[in-house]
This record gives sequence, structure tokens and C-alpha cells, in this order.
Amino acid sequence: MRNSILAKSLQQSLDRGKAREEESGGDSPAPPPASHSTPSSLRTMSDILSNAAEQAPIEVDVSEIAESEIADRFDVQDGLAELVASISTSGQRLPVLLRHRRGDGPRYEVVYGRRRIAACRALGRRVVAYVRDMSLNDALMSQALENSARLERSFIEQAVFASKLESAGFPGDQVCQALAIDATTLSRLRTVIRDIPSDVIFKIGAAPGVGRRPWMELRELVNKAGPETAAQLHSQIQDTGSPAQRLESLIKWLGAPAREHRQAPESVSKKSGQQKAPAIGSVSARAGLGNLVLKAGRKQDRAFLVYLEARLEALYTEWSGETQGDNPSN
Repeated sequence: MRNSILAKSLQQSLDRGKAREEESGGDSPAPPPASHSTPSSLRTMSDILSNAAEQAPIEVDVSEIAESEIADRFDVQDGLAELVASISTSGQRLPVLLRHRRGDGPRYEVVYGRRRIAACRALGRRVVAYVRDMSLNDALMSQALENSARLERSFIEQAVFASKLESAGFPGDQVCQALAIDATTLSRLRTVIRDIPSDVIFKIGAAPGVGRRPWMELRELVNKAGPETAAQLHSQIQDTGSPAQRLESLIKWLGAPAREHRQAPESVSKKSGQQKAPAIGSVSARAGLGNLVLKAGRKQDRAFLVYLEARLEALYTEWSGETQGDNPSN
């Protein structure tokens, strides 16, 4: 703060000197050598102090900070208790980075340091922060580079963030540089985001420690599933368990129908309790528990089904009489 005031005072002195020079019409004597020129020294010191004041972190009320437009982490609350305890004991050692925000609402937007801000909010204390004038693209690149160096994102967090960067207009080579990945990995990230519905991804969660293989397996199963199965994905995800367990459970559920479809038709019929009767002409019958299905393949045989339907009552009466006659109690 003192550096900022001094820099401003020095700049005012420079402005007054410049004004006097203009008033003299440029007829004043030549200035002394630079080594003895007070204005030159003031100008140098002003620049130094201005830069120092600009680099110095300040304390910001958490209510003045808005969320980043593009977050690279799913849940900042994960493991937050440890960070809260650390800041409560030792203070906030690393400043966060904020950028100026225009329009209504909070004055700043977080570039990186969301978990530190969340911890300070939980403690009811102000946040130590650097504040910069930055474009959205500069902010996103700073966020990507800082967090890639300091944090270990999960595979699916990488995939979601890479997709957001590309949607913001970053070319593939810059995304690879920001996330410290190669082009092959970026291609895999793209396919996962393209083929797995976003609501499914976020309901499963970040799944820290889970690599690309389970997510690639889920992607393949989703691609093979029909529209009806795909529509059930979100509802089939468990509400309990860890993200890794939810992911594994969904893979098993998706894999089970595929195995059943590969079974022989006879096995499926036996499993459902249905028995296929021999065909009579083009008429086939399938009897199940409490049902009988008749089908006529040829047009002339469909009249037989009409005939059979008309005689159902007589056939039932005939069958009932035979059954009662076979009963020893009669």
C-alpha cells in the first residue's frame, strides 16, 4: 500500500515537471546529464514501485469473488477439511489468482485457487490474492498451466477440461501444452467426452486414481448400446459408493445385456420358461407360464386362428369334462 502511494506521488511530480516544460515553450536550457537528472531518477523509481505495487498480493473478501467460467475440478470440497485445518493453523501461504470482472455482482473472478478460496470461506476469513487484468483466454491458460504443475487431475477431469478449452477456441497444440499431454492422449479425451453423456460423467464423479481404461471401456459399451439402454444410463448409476465403484457398477450393468444377447435362442427360451411347440403347417405356437402365442405365417392358415378362437369355449368345456372324468374323487 505504501509502495503504491509513493509511486503515485512520484508520478505526480513527473507530471508537474512535464507541465512546466511545456509552458516554457521548449526554450528552457537543455537538461543536465541523465546521471544528475532528478526527473529521470524519479521516473525509474516510479516504474519500479508501480510494478512492485502491482505484484503485491492483497486481501479480498470472499463475497467479492465469483466462480471461474470454466472449472477444471469437479468437486472442490474433496479433501477440503485438511486444507481448512492447515490454513487455520498456519495461514494462507500461497495467494490465489483473481482477474477483474465487469458487470453486476462480484468484482473478481477466480483464475486458480478455488479450494483455497473455499477453505477461507469456511473459516470466515479474507483471501490473499493476486489481482490481474486478464482476458478469458489468458485466464484459462494460466489456470491450466498452474494446476497442471501443482495438481493431479483425474482422467475424466482432464477430458472435461480439455473439451472446455477447445470450446473456448484453443487449438489442440495449446491444449496439449497447457495440460502437459500428447496428441494421442488428447484424442482419447475427445472420444470419451463425445460418446459418454455429460450427465452420466458428472453423476459418476471425478474418480481420482481411475485411469483411462475403465472410461474407454464404458465409452465402447455406450456406443454398442441401443437408444433404450442409453436412455437408462443416468438412472442406473448408484447414489452410494465412491466414483470408482459407481463407474465399475455401470460398466457391469451395461456389459450384462450384451452377454445375454450373445446367448443361443434356446437358452433364452428356457430361461424365460417358454417352450416352443412344433409347427403345424405355417402355424407355430409358443407356450409360457399362463400364456399361449399362436402365429400363422400363410394367409390361408390365418382362418384357422379365427376358427380356433370361435371354438375356445367348446374346447374349454370339452377339456374340463375330460379333466373331471379323470379325477378319482368324482
